[in-house]
Amino acid sequence: MELIYFAAAFVCGFAVYQLKLPPLIGFLLAGFALNLSGYKSTELLDTIAALGVTLLLFSIGLKLKVNSLIKPQVWAPATLHIIFSSALFSGFMLLLGVFAIPLFVDLSWQSALLVGFALSFSSTVFAVKVLEERGEMASLHGKIAIGILVMQDIFAVIFLAISTGKVPNLWAIALIIALPLLRPVMYGVLNRSKHGELLPLFGFFFALVAGYHAFEFAGLKGDLGALIIGMMFAPHKKAGELSKSLLNLKDILLVGFFLSIGLSAELTTNSLIVAIILILVLPVKIALYYVFTNIFKLRARTSLLTAFSLSNYSEFGLIVCAVAATTGMITSEWLAVMAIAVSITFIIASPLNKRSNELYVKIEHWLLKFESKTRLAEELPVNLNDTRIVIFGMGRIGTGAYETINATHPNVVAGIDIKPEVVDKHVNRGRNVLIADATDPDFWQRVNHSQVEMVMLAMPKHMQNIFALEQLQASGYKGQVTAIANYPDQQKELEEMGVHSTYNFYLEAGSGFAEHVKQELFNE
Repeated sequence: MELIYFAAAFVCGFAVYQLKLPPLIGFLLAGFALNLSGYKSTELLDTIAALGVTLLLFSIGLKLKVNSLIKPQVWAPATLHIIFSSALFSGFMLLLGVFAIPLFVDLSWQSALLVGFALSFSSTVFAVKVLEERGEMASLHGKIAIGILVMQDIFAVIFLAISTGKVPNLWAIALIIALPLLRPVMYGVLNRSKHGELLPLFGFFFALVAGYHAFEFAGLKGDLGALIIGMMFAPHKKAGELSKSLLNLKDILLVGFFLSIGLSAELTTNSLIVAIILILVLPVKIALYYVFTNIFKLRARTSLLTAFSLSNYSEFGLIVCAVAATTGMITSEWLAVMAIAVSITFIIASPLNKRSNELYVKIEHWLLKFESKTRLAEELPVNLNDTRIVIFGMGRIGTGAYETINATHPNVVAGIDIKPEVVDKHVNRGRNVLIADATDPDFWQRVNHSQVEMVMLAMPKHMQNIFALEQLQASGYKGQVTAIANYPDQQKELEEMGVHSTYNFYLEAGSGFAEHVKQELFNE
């Protein structure tokens, strides 16, 4: 049965991808199509979905620093949003109940507040998938969105503990004491796992055993355990490699998650109508995200992109409604309502995020009226005085290009990266590297590139280079542009967009290696 499900997911995902939409929309549509054909979710598919979510949270933890959660621009908007959106949604539903609209009319103020609380959450799975596809996990708006989602997970743990009566047991104290003590041992095991097939298996073990099941045994939320264990490994030098080793496995398992949402919905006329009503008030939720992040000195674009990343209802709403349904606070139809609402908001949010930069440019003049005049350190203007060559993306390729150029033409090249830790590392080594987001339209308005003769796009994600190229061209840049690509079709796309030369990383890496050998052997 699961083979049929995954076959349907591939067909729908492939068809949707040809329309230049994220494949996850196709996976959701496949779930609904199978549901309408009489198929239902199976125990194995639910297990696959749960494994995917657990690995996803572990992967988030690998990229998350604890100090990012204590920043006011993260915990304050998350807290304010939970409070205000829960109140607004519950009040709206009670108002609809006055007009005797089906399902709403049966809600008490307690149950309305519970459903409103469920609607206040955004989907971690969706946000991470979108940010990963766009290469924006390390961007400021990406980190703030993930931070807000982690704060929501903390609220989720508190809710589940209160509503289900599930409280931490004595083993929780032992677990809290043991984890810091075991950290050196865990790091030692990671070091000895090297780079082969043991590395993803290491991640699988620590996400599910040391993370999920250890926390469940201690009376804590298992998914939170996977997240915390991942955060413990985040400072390790192999955290990035570990995350990449789990990437394909995690993506396959998450297909099961998107399928299960569509398969689990009990489609009725009333549930569909109520879900559509809830979707109509989604802009209020997005606006609250924007307002609360903007209050804490984020630029208009950063606030807008953060809000768009969170512009959906969460799969956690299904868990809340399931708990409420078992206690009789709401009818089981609300499960179908949440499943439909979550799925449709995923479909709406995907193209919204895909065109986020376009949309920002169109409403920028209006948004800037409400922007704070004080800038965070991460969003200060960028100075490119006396720079002739700019390299975007200071990973291995960007760093190699910087060193090669700087060796013969010092003080004419500058590197730009969106990761503060990467920038700090380069600055400490004496390189002229600045922090900025190349896909940010405001960046190109704040920077004077009149003296820049060449731009090198060396960012790891193809779409990052595409977005940066579009913004560069829109800013009126007339110099040369070169870019890296992983595949010939990506090279062709870049060249058609006006890139003067492209570098195929996989094809030309061998040539570079051979050139190095020639220099060493023949002293050329």
